[in-house]
Amino acid sequence: MNRMTDIAVVSLARPLESIADELGRSFAEYGFAVIRDHGIPQDLIDRAEAKSKEFFALPEAAKRAYHQPGGGGARGYTPFGTEKAKDALVQDLKEFWHIGRTLPDGHPFSALMAPNVWPAEIPGFRETFNELYLAFEKAGLRVLEGIALHLGLERDFFTDTVRDGNSVMRLLHYPPLGDGVPQGAIRAAAHGDINTITLLLGAEEAGLELLTKEGVWKAVDVPEGALVINVGDMLDRLTNSRLRSTTHRVVNPSGDAARRGRYSMPFFLHFRPDYVIETLPSCIEPGRESEAPEPLSSHEFLQQRLREINLA
Repeated sequence: MNRMTDIAVVSLARPLESIADELGRSFAEYGFAVIRDHGIPQDLIDRAEAKSKEFFALPEAAKRAYHQPGGGGARGYTPFGTEKAKDALVQDLKEFWHIGRTLPDGHPFSALMAPNVWPAEIPGFRETFNELYLAFEKAGLRVLEGIALHLGLERDFFTDTVRDGNSVMRLLHYPPLGDGVPQGAIRAAAHGDINTITLLLGAEEAGLELLTKEGVWKAVDVPEGALVINVGDMLDRLTNSRLRSTTHRVVNPSGDAARRGRYSMPFFLHFRPDYVIETLPSCIEPGRESEAPEPLSSHEFLQQRLREINLA
């Protein structure tokens, strides 16, 4: 397929003006793009992957000690078979750990963002993932600058919208597939992401697929070390679906790959909790103003969606 009509693969090392419209085209058509030269150091990625594997290798009881029932899965450990995609009949075949923003004491958003929990068993876990969180955020801001340029906005339009946002980093483990997989269960059932944009590390192994406008599942092929970026529901709402939040899934592999675990790290970049998602005027056709989504704070929108996926 012609590269210009497929999912964009762009280098963040290039001037943003030269890649903004390629990114925008890819997000409008597929809701996805692939980013090379994203600036997250490989040695940090390697350290983070090692710490993640170390955690998931702990005994079940040790991991479950960090599960926080009633917390909406926002921090700490969520056991295997808990999360269920909206409208799915069975739970996903995964377990994960969530790390959020570390806020200073007395921060106005403290009531909305729980403090992080850290596994005492893994030395350096906290330092490694705090560093990775900030690196993800920096890369995400650069992608948002490109999106702003594509939309004809000021380059720094998104900077304040995501400052102290409720962004969450997820360490994901899809265990090897045994014989007792429930009928219809896959590693991550078809879903859309709630947030603004998602940055995904570790998608090189086959399995990630998106649903095209034509209703066909399309594999997302990822070069080694690249980041997959996809549009979340909040950005879709802000742009009146000009940039699409696309349904995607992680399917079960076959052969040898089924006997291997799969690890990945998505970073769900969020608007500030008090940011009101109000459709951009430039994304509304004249005469169709009444069809635009109602303005809604990102916190209200998040709570609404977490209830739908069994996490709140």
